Amino acid sequence: MNKNIHKFHYKDVYFLLDVNSGAVHAVDKMIADMMDVFDGKNDDDVINKYMNIYKPLEIKEALSELHQLIEAEQLFAPDITVPPVFSEKGIVKSMCLLVAHDCNLRCKYCFADTGDFGADRQLMNRQVGEAAVEYIIEHSGSRKHCEIDFFGGEPLVNMPLVKHITAYVRKREKEAGKIFKLTLTTNGILLNDENIKFLNDNNISVVISLDGRKSVHDHMRPDAGGHDTYNRVVANFKKLVKSRNDENYYMRGTYTKYNLDFTNDVVSMADEGFDILSIEPVIAKDEDYAILESDLPQIFAEYDKLVNTYLQYRREGRGFFFFHFNIDLNNGPCVAKRLSGCGAGHEYYAVAANGDMYPCHQFVGREKYLLGNVFEGVTSTQIPQHFRNCHVLNKDKCRDCWARYFCSGGCHANADLFNNDIYKPYELGCELQKKRLECAIAVQALMSMENSH
Repeated sequence: MNKNIHKFHYKDVYFLLDVNSGAVHAVDKMIADMMDVFDGKNDDDVINKYMNIYKPLEIKEALSELHQLIEAEQLFAPDITVPPVFSEKGIVKSMCLLVAHDCNLRCKYCFADTGDFGADRQLMNRQVGEAAVEYIIEHSGSRKHCEIDFFGGEPLVNMPLVKHITAYVRKREKEAGKIFKLTLTTNGILLNDENIKFLNDNNISVVISLDGRKSVHDHMRPDAGGHDTYNRVVANFKKLVKSRNDENYYMRGTYTKYNLDFTNDVVSMADEGFDILSIEPVIAKDEDYAILESDLPQIFAEYDKLVNTYLQYRREGRGFFFFHFNIDLNNGPCVAKRLSGCGAGHEYYAVAANGDMYPCHQFVGREKYLLGNVFEGVTSTQIPQHFRNCHVLNKDKCRDCWARYFCSGGCHANADLFNNDIYKPYELGCELQKKRLECAIAVQALMSMENSH
């Protein structure tokens, strides 16, 4: 079968993905079988191969439909080439401000070493925060829409700075002719009435962290004193979500080897009343909670279970938004986005509490990726270009992968963590991503089919 066609099935429905165009076709088993032979130019070979299995007239009708898809460039579509924009210097579109290298939780899987990023605990000051805002204004070129994320550690530990920088951004965006989207990621411990009101009044999107069931969450996310946190944070999250009419938030969880039955965690979050959800696999090496290759069959079966549960909830009128099943089968991202993903290292920077800049928040503390600082700018000028060139067509493992234009080559930080090279993807993550993509495609196609009926 052509490398630019991916075939899979969910129960008795077969799907064809045209990799280059992103077009998805729900087909019967006959066409799915034919695609093992059909290359767009060998109708006679297909007829001869299957004439004793399927009716020749039906084969010819199917071939006619396939040729129509080829003419519409929805099957065997032309290869994607690198757009000219990649030869240009990137403009900075978003920045992540690590306003607190400190945290009030001690999550066992924390990539930031419980918030301190492997160094002294510290808080960002006003000078660094303001300089970061000025940096993105100066280096975003003519781009009107920009983003700033308040991150940590736990950003609410440094709420005075969050308030100051928010006011500074709102003042400077008017002066500079920009529009800033602000986001804050929190574990929920400090989400009191005052903080919630501030976040709502200033239209700050909030990412909230919950790992599903109480037993799972409390096991992995104790506070600094070793106490359970589930009851406290769920109460605070419910108050936040209710105060903003169930909008402008996003709940994110993490599953580990301890809860490979994570469908139950998604259901737990949905049943608590949260309906904008995701749950991600833990990224870890040499830990008892790390996911191993031997876990993949169980995880794949669990994603199939999650598809069934997700569709059942929707049919019962209890539907929720699950991030990894949200995929546009008609109008996906632009070519540049499909090639390079998040833009870390050339369009997106993270700013440490002391003002140092890195390609993203997960690279903070990895000194070979230190870009410079917000006061002097990027001094390691080769790093942004290195990241800008790190798109799927320049990665050996990605170039012929059917999922390349959906995952955009995966996470650079994970590639560096496992392979010490951002051009070599984290392969266990690739397998998980491909399974999730098949599930997402099946979900969207099946929902479309059910709606049309």
